[in-house]
Amino acid sequence: MDGPESGAAAAPRKTPRVVLLALLVLAAVVAALWWDTRGRIGATQEELARRLQAIEADSSAARALGRQAQEGLREALVRVSALETRLAESQNQQLALEALYQELSRNRDEWQLAEIEQVLAIAQQQLQLSGNVRAALLALQLAENRLSRADRPQFLPVRRALSRDIERLKSLPALDLPGLSLSLDRLAASVDALPLAFDERVERSAPAKDAKAREPGSFERLGSDLWQELRQLVVVRRIDAPEPPLLPPSQAYFVRENLKLRLMNARLELLMRDEAGYREDLRTSQAWMRRYFDTRAKGTQAALAQLRQLSAASVSFEPPSIADSLEAVRGFKARRERGK
Repeated sequence: MDGPESGAAAAPRKTPRVVLLALLVLAAVVAALWWDTRGRIGATQEELARRLQAIEADSSAARALGRQAQEGLREALVRVSALETRLAESQNQQLALEALYQELSRNRDEWQLAEIEQVLAIAQQQLQLSGNVRAALLALQLAENRLSRADRPQFLPVRRALSRDIERLKSLPALDLPGLSLSLDRLAASVDALPLAFDERVERSAPAKDAKAREPGSFERLGSDLWQELRQLVVVRRIDAPEPPLLPPSQAYFVRENLKLRLMNARLELLMRDEAGYREDLRTSQAWMRRYFDTRAKGTQAALAQLRQLSAASVSFEPPSIADSLEAVRGFKARRERGK
């Protein structure tokens, strides 16, 4: 009964089992693969989640750092802006200070030049009116010293003009006009103290009268009176010298005043450089002093000696000029005005 039919029947029954077994194995493999894949996917997801978290943390840190960087950048920009503002203000202040310094320097130069011009103008007037070379020379030297202390190259033309005028004034013959004028003033002031010749003659005759007044005895007084009468009968005079004129007090006053006027005229002519008038007034003053004043008195002798000394001075010369220095200063000022 166990023939080929039974074997054939058994074969189909084995085939589903094999298939089922294969399916089970396949399902197990698939399940294993699925499980493994799932595990791997889970691990991958976890790793991806961790990495995403790390990335997110890094991104948060980066964003925080970015925000800090942006804040730092904004602060830096604010500081840079403030620094630029301060720099601009500093530059503006520097420009303003430079402009102020230039203005002050220009004003100082202008003030200095104006002062020098005024000094030179006064010195020029002194030269023209009184020929006071010493005062003009001092003014030029003062101006040159001030410009040399300033040490400005633009002042060199003015300094050269000042130096030329200084050398020109130094080469002039020395004439002390202020000293001569002062001597004439003092001489005029001393006229009132000089004794007149008539006063001196009266004083010579006065001791005899005083002696007569002191005679105590009558015989001596009679003898003295007789002697005086005899002296009046015989008068001995020198004819080589003129007798000093008898001047009443009013005329003596006018003699002194006229002499003082002559001396004052000589002083004015000295300042005007009128040598002819100057010498004539001094000659007349000497003649009046010899005629009306006591020439034996020390004061009169000293006054005559001083008049001779004043007469020996030469007062006529061409007054110098410092026009070059004045023109140099004024030209420099005009160029600065045009250059503004």
